[in-house]
Amino acid sequence: MNKIMKRLLLLLGINFGWIIPSVSQDMGSGGVPGTVIAHQPASTQQYIGSPSIAILPNGDYVASHDLFGPESSEFVQAVTRVYRSADKGKTWKQVSEIQGAFWSSLFVNRGTLYLLGPDRHHGTVLIRRSDDGGATWTRPTGTEDGLLLKGMFHCAPVPVIEHNGRLWRGMETAYGPIQEWGKRYGAMMMSAPVDADLLKASSWTTSNPLLYDSTYLNGNFTGWLEGNAVVAPDGGIVDILRVDDRTTHEEKAAMVRISADGKVASFDPETGFIPFPGGSKKFAIRFDEKSGRYWTLSNSIPEAFRKQYPGRNAASFRNTLALMSSDDLLNWQVHEIILQHPDVINHGFQYVDWLIEGEDLIVASRTAYDDGKELANNNHDANFLTFHRIEGFRKKAKQTL
Repeated sequence: MNKIMKRLLLLLGINFGWIIPSVSQDMGSGGVPGTVIAHQPASTQQYIGSPSIAILPNGDYVASHDLFGPESSEFVQAVTRVYRSADKGKTWKQVSEIQGAFWSSLFVNRGTLYLLGPDRHHGTVLIRRSDDGGATWTRPTGTEDGLLLKGMFHCAPVPVIEHNGRLWRGMETAYGPIQEWGKRYGAMMMSAPVDADLLKASSWTTSNPLLYDSTYLNGNFTGWLEGNAVVAPDGGIVDILRVDDRTTHEEKAAMVRISADGKVASFDPETGFIPFPGGSKKFAIRFDEKSGRYWTLSNSIPEAFRKQYPGRNAASFRNTLALMSSDDLLNWQVHEIILQHPDVINHGFQYVDWLIEGEDLIVASRTAYDDGKELANNNHDANFLTFHRIEGFRKKAKQTL
């Protein structure tokens, strides 16, 4: 498909309502929305996963992704690539490749860049430090220099937040009681003092894991995962997780309570499940002090796509990315569709990580899109890492509240 035909299809999509344009939906190289940070052809059978983004003290952006798929090393020692932009996301350059990092979060603490996550699919949890903006990284060899948790763990690049003198990050165990996707995951929380040596395992506290319970949601609960550490309106820490329930399109999230010392996780199945558009896919939640609201970007499902695919699993709709906010974590409102493609099967804007910078959101997306030669393998198996800027995001809430 040539560029002229792609542009024609895009204009037809906008004119006929297939694509809802946003101020952030600029067209990058080859018609791919946003700015392309990285491209991995679908034919390689290695796919782009786990986008994460951070802002360095000097204002540079750093982004990362891992590689998954049948030709990747995700089950042995996964590969994560790191990129940096010195011009506010206009151009990007790969600065490093890390062996043994998967599903990992970039974050900055006290001016220093870190990367935290398992070493492989359901692997050991490691943390690395970079003192040169992501070009080189410490090498974990034991519990004194980066090996935090031995065993089988799962997560995504979720926020690492600071509250009451501690850093907090959601994590999941991956050891049971049923060795199936979703049912094997136990919700838990990691935390450490902000001024501790984060490379030492002894600096970190872990909560008890809350394992799968088949009685939740009237027996329709099939797992929770990819939890977000969030400061609740009452000042406590909660873990808000993606929820898998394949019986309904009414998506939801789960809110797990964490004790102030980070050691105890608890959940009330009667009140802990909350309506959350896009909640069956990974999302990140962050609080914005200026607006006094919680914000997220989620893969909500517009009614037109529900009707077009009435029996499709809600977790497999990834072609729409919506900006949402809440003032209480319980009631969420969709403000605007940021990115959308009319094709549900081979296009997706998913697993996005984002940060607030002034009046804007800066966003890294795992994007499945036509690259001009071939389609993505499917909407899940992404072939691009893309960057997007959502300008004046707070105004969107004022216009719709």
